Amino acid sequence: MLYNLFEVFVLSVVQGISEFLPVSSSAHLFLISEIYEFKSQSLSLDVSLHLGSLLAISLYFRKDLLNIFNDRKLLLLIVFGSLPLIIVGFIVFKTGAISVLRNIEMIAWVSLIFAFILFLADKIKIKKKFETNLDIKNILIIGIFQILALIPGVSRSGIVITIGRFLKFNRVDSTKISFYLSIPAIAGASFLSLNNITSQKIELNIMILFSIIFSFIFSFLTIKYFLIYVKNFSLNLFVIYRILLSLLLFYIIYI
Repeated sequence: MLYNLFEVFVLSVVQGISEFLPVSSSAHLFLISEIYEFKSQSLSLDVSLHLGSLLAISLYFRKDLLNIFNDRKLLLLIVFGSLPLIIVGFIVFKTGAISVLRNIEMIAWVSLIFAFILFLADKIKIKKKFETNLDIKNILIIGIFQILALIPGVSRSGIVITIGRFLKFNRVDSTKISFYLSIPAIAGASFLSLNNITSQKIELNIMILFSIIFSFIFSFLTIKYFLIYVKNFSLNLFVIYRILLSLLLFYIIYI
């Protein structure tokens, strides 16, 4: 029991921190479970982990969300930006095609490649503002590239921030776009997982409750401090982390 709770705590911390940073939560959850052979991971646990993150971002941006529902233009932009990932994600999920990409070698190479792309994007000069320059063209470009997040190792937040920077939005605005688009993305992923477990008996046990609580806490803290971070620093820390992670995985795979 205690060991299972420890596993749930670790997975909750990994989910809460990596979901909103440009490092890929799906890759980290997969790697942690594979390397340490965690037995606690299940569809119901996966749903509860995502639910904790969804509650955290909804609470943190509660005022913004109320404003978005009153701002028809911004609401439509978020919907249009989310549609490509939702549509392709549904197809990939139903066909099981994503399982082909879920391996350590793919994660290692993808993490390395997108580390360098993030590095290049973060050098782009700022010319656009979220409030005045986010339009249907920009959001569709971001939304289409967000599809790449279905590949473990790419990172949904990472690809959105990367494309936002290539489109000449600053780090804070690119991060905000990423956070706004994360709400339908996480909700969609949770809905698909729930669909898969409707035939199973779901018990609201202590592990499920702990996973929601811990995922919520670490998600909330990550959102808060990541926004502070991007206001003051470049994204090089995450570039370096992704490169080091790739090198570690290459060592595990090839040596």
